[in-house]
Amino acid sequence: MAVAVVTGGSSGIGRASAVELARRGNGVILTYNGNATGAKEAVAAIEEAGGTAVALPLDLGDSTSFAAFADRVGETAGSVFGTDRITALVNNGGIGGGSPFPDVTEEHFDLLNRVMFKGTYFLTQRLLPLLADGGAIVNVASSSATTIERGGGYTAYAAVKGAIITFSQYLAVELAERRIRVNALAPGATRTNLGDGAFDKHAHLIPALAEKTLLGRIGEPEDIALVVAVLAGEEGRWITGQVIEATGGYQFGI
Repeated sequence: MAVAVVTGGSSGIGRASAVELARRGNGVILTYNGNATGAKEAVAAIEEAGGTAVALPLDLGDSTSFAAFADRVGETAGSVFGTDRITALVNNGGIGGGSPFPDVTEEHFDLLNRVMFKGTYFLTQRLLPLLADGGAIVNVASSSATTIERGGGYTAYAAVKGAIITFSQYLAVELAERRIRVNALAPGATRTNLGDGAFDKHAHLIPALAEKTLLGRIGEPEDIALVVAVLAGEEGRWITGQVIEATGGYQFGI
């Protein structure tokens, strides 16, 4: 049975990706940190649709916990899904928060880097022995690292996401001998709870974002989940080392 690990699967893009991967026949191991309720709801939604999922706690900011987490993934894959391998890893978990450059603190910079880049890097390293040859890694980056615009306060956040993109491209080269595909996915403005519910707090900004988008709206988690599922599955078998933007055409020719 194909088994996908999805970090940050308790809400937003991670949850939608877990549900979509399960809908396509994958067993799912999703992770959560502070949102145990959301993780339980995600598992319940998958089970109600006839799939199988397990939620495991994981703090991406604590790399010392990764060895024990990898052991739990291996045990879960065997006891629940009857396999000693996972077939896809979706590195989605992260945090938000932007600040103008003069206001960025070392503490916040280090937090962004530790959770999103260092966490992604070393969790992937720990899980690599469990990843089947011919499998897939999808690293969720951000269009903030590929599309530069005025304002925003994203010097730190976008730089960390840019590091994920570069990491993905080089990792694709290193893992090609095992036929493991590695791609970075760069979503545009997507309605999630990232940034402490930024879209709810600043709903008045949504029309302006939609106006800059060719398809006339901001993204929904399910939009991104479909791309994740393609890159993680058979449909994406000939795609590796790429940065895939899923933005609805944000600022394209506008």
